[in-house]
Amino acid sequence: MDLDAVLLLSFGGPEGPEQVRPFLENVTRGRGVPPARLDAVAEHYQHFGGVSPINAINRALADVLRAELPGLPVYFGNRNWAPYIEDVVAQMAADGARRAAVLATSAWGGYSGCEQYAQDIARARRAVGERAPELVKLRHYFDHPLFVEMFAEAIAAAADTLPAGLRDTARLVFTAHSIPVAADERYGPRLYSRQVAHATGLVAAAAGYTDYDQVWQSRSGPPQVPWLEPDVEAHLGTLAAAGVPAVIVCPIGFLSDNIEVLFDLDHEVRTQAQAAGIAYARASTPNADRRLARLARGLIDELREGGEPERVAGPAGLGCGFGVNGAPCGSSHCAAAVAPAGSPPSD
Repeated sequence: MDLDAVLLLSFGGPEGPEQVRPFLENVTRGRGVPPARLDAVAEHYQHFGGVSPINAINRALADVLRAELPGLPVYFGNRNWAPYIEDVVAQMAADGARRAAVLATSAWGGYSGCEQYAQDIARARRAVGERAPELVKLRHYFDHPLFVEMFAEAIAAAADTLPAGLRDTARLVFTAHSIPVAADERYGPRLYSRQVAHATGLVAAAAGYTDYDQVWQSRSGPPQVPWLEPDVEAHLGTLAAAGVPAVIVCPIGFLSDNIEVLFDLDHEVRTQAQAAGIAYARASTPNADRRLARLARGLIDELREGGEPERVAGPAGLGCGFGVNGAPCGSSHCAAAVAPAGSPPSD
């Protein structure tokens, strides 16, 4: 398959205090999220001056992609904030792009991690019309060797920040964004949670851990709606009661150190750990690591050449193929779905 451009597609985030509330309203429009929840999340952004780091990280990642993919123009667009995907695809069309690979900043399946990005692609192409380039969304990559390598090395680096006497007894805890249980079952039997569980096993083994915990974070929505559990804060309380002296938290569910990592983990969970007398270390996410660009190049080569996917060995049926122009990729879990009620604002 011939390609003449690459689109880095992400969630978006505010870049000033005045943008926070409009951004959150964009994220949650039509989902029935109560204003009080938006107010609470807005405070998370204001804790950092109303600026999410996600756009700056993605601009840096786009630069790394350009260095890794000479000859292919790299564009950057968002779902929920400028630069909006509709505007970026219009610019791609004006520049003469005909077919582009789309790298979404989510390694996972499910609605928010995959289907919604496919919807973004279809919506942008409709907005641009017949001049719109063909857009091919790259496959899930939670089990790619470079994905595993980046997180395994981040765990080792985090462990090195703990007092020397606590490193060998630190508990490794993986965390990913919680979603409603019903949403996890929407694309087949627990697609998203199974993908996360598989990836945590791969990363733990690569980092040299045979025992670890996998928990969830950043849930929202009505309390009567079941979400994936245990929550990271509740789990930390359990570890404290058991006398665990140190923890290493790895936010495997996130590709960048966004607000939910910086506030939920680096602020709230770290504060909780300090109050409980637990030494705390947090592994970094890939952000704009050059290996993430190499991973993208590998996925693009798969698309161009039709080769076998590069994956760490594991169960079949957890990933998907390539999705063209926002259409389902052909896997059963990519059937169209509506957004789960009360889906969380995040970046």
